[in-house]
Amino acid sequence: MTSETRAGFVALIGEPNAGKSTLLNRMVGAKVSIVTHKVQTTRARIRGVALEGASQIVFVDTPGLFRPRRRLDRAMVAAAWTGAADADVVVLMIEAHRGVTDGVKAILDSLGERAAGQKVALAINKIDRVSSEVLLGLTKDLNERFDFAETFMISAEKGYGVDDLRTWLAAELPAGPWLYPEDQIADLPMRMIAAEMTREKLTLRLHQELPYQLTVETEGWEERKDGSVKIDQIIYVMRDGHKGILLGKKGETIKGVSQAARGELEEFLGRKVHLFLQVKVRPNWLEEKDRYSEMGLDFKDGNS
Repeated sequence: MTSETRAGFVALIGEPNAGKSTLLNRMVGAKVSIVTHKVQTTRARIRGVALEGASQIVFVDTPGLFRPRRRLDRAMVAAAWTGAADADVVVLMIEAHRGVTDGVKAILDSLGERAAGQKVALAINKIDRVSSEVLLGLTKDLNERFDFAETFMISAEKGYGVDDLRTWLAAELPAGPWLYPEDQIADLPMRMIAAEMTREKLTLRLHQELPYQLTVETEGWEERKDGSVKIDQIIYVMRDGHKGILLGKKGETIKGVSQAARGELEEFLGRKVHLFLQVKVRPNWLEEKDRYSEMGLDFKDGNS
């Protein structure tokens, strides 16, 4: 590698559901950060690594910024701002069709103080949902509210404008050696990626019933001689009633979740996976320090 290499961290920030995880997955070219239509699904600062020419871009996919109510919420919001403060470049993602919401205004107010001296780019996502007149008006409005280094109009889902954004980010990073080996796409431990995949399937399957009342932990990871891997996971719920919802009639719900998660894990790992799920009731998991460490969050950031 020549001395021309560049490397650095890019933080994607925005409201929940702005499309940060979808953009990260498109940039990295693999499913690293879970994508669902539920808000607040990205709990930890998942990093994906993308290569663009001689540049290595390390993405920090922060939890969505929202008004926190509980300890977990507060820890997630603290993690998002920490991710932004530590990055070389910040990208604020906004949904074109939702425009300047109260949440966006609050983020813009905080950006001035929290990202002082940092390069902040604006990425207006889901541009296919609005007319060009609306888009131009929104771009003008946002750039009057904050001094963005650059504005990109993209569709993370369809890929429009994503290459331009990646090329610009690659050129903005500081010169220096790469931070990760070339073949490494995420610095999250595999156990955590596996837990996130199962949690995604649970969220999709259970819809409104209990997404924030549960957490998944990978308790066992055993490499088998035949090349396959045995993964044991525990799903913690807060009440006995939740356990019933999770198991479903004759265990059908948990079976469906297990099959879907196993399929995705096999595709991701490129080998056979034996996945075993257990459901345990743990009434206070939202207040347990260890659970936060598992999710890459700081327990004390949850203090009000």
